[in-house]
Amino acid sequence: MQMHVQPSPIHASGYALLEGSPEFDDLGAGLDQAEALGVDVVELPVYAWHLIVGGRLLKNRLEDLKRVLAGRRVGYTVHGPLAINLMDIPERLARHEAVLEASIEITSAIGAQHLVMHTGVVRDAADDLELAYERQREALVRAGDKAAALGVTLCVENIFRYGAARETATPSKLAGELTAIDHKAVKATLDVSHAFIRCAEQRLDPLPEIAALAPHVAHLHLHDSFGRPSELWTYHPAEAVALGEGDLHLPIGWGGIDWDAVVNAVPVAPGAVAIMELDPRHWRELPEQVGVLKALASRFRALSSAVA
Repeated sequence: MQMHVQPSPIHASGYALLEGSPEFDDLGAGLDQAEALGVDVVELPVYAWHLIVGGRLLKNRLEDLKRVLAGRRVGYTVHGPLAINLMDIPERLARHEAVLEASIEITSAIGAQHLVMHTGVVRDAADDLELAYERQREALVRAGDKAAALGVTLCVENIFRYGAARETATPSKLAGELTAIDHKAVKATLDVSHAFIRCAEQRLDPLPEIAALAPHVAHLHLHDSFGRPSELWTYHPAEAVALGEGDLHLPIGWGGIDWDAVVNAVPVAPGAVAIMELDPRHWRELPEQVGVLKALASRFRALSSAVA
């Protein structure tokens, strides 16, 4: 008797491109490689390109980017500026919102649907955490309205505490914030490695945490690590890899993440996109890793009832 296997809800899979030249003069070669490797989609490092100045979109540079991207077989997602922080103090919040609005416009202009942005962090010792979360919720609703009008979905990515950060949302906390917002254009990017690191900081079991975020996930970042925060002094990034700590962006299978358990814990809504984020130091592994990524993406199962 032949068993019926449900198709994966992952609509497309691919990888994040190298940052490259801010003039886009090496982007064509990167797209050639992606097409040759047969991926569905690539994530564009908009955070590293000079497309925004003081919150203002540089439309001539955007036109340059559009010309390079035109006529390709691959689709696109966008990683917006990592510095956007919607939990920042009120005196600085408008600057973050301006950069986010420009990023939404870029995403729409190139025909991409998903714009990845990081969830906020609190650094100021005097800031009230609940007020900071409230600021973020209100700003995400405003940005979500802008995104919805332009056919873009904001995908808020879970991160971990870094630098002088006092607070950033655990996966379950982020899930609660997105539930409270309840906006059709504001979803989640689940970064599995980030989740394991954040949960290690808080001494939480990562599997229930990522399961809580699953109903909101429209986008996944897949890369490996050992789920350990950075604790030891290292001189070179290769030493962090040797010690197995921090956000390493290792090839899938090199670290300590139990991917079988992740797949079982995270049913996702149909139409999700899976992006592998590989550190440039491991780029030689890319051709083999594309096959690993596709196999992993094919194993995710669909939510029984997707969140609207």
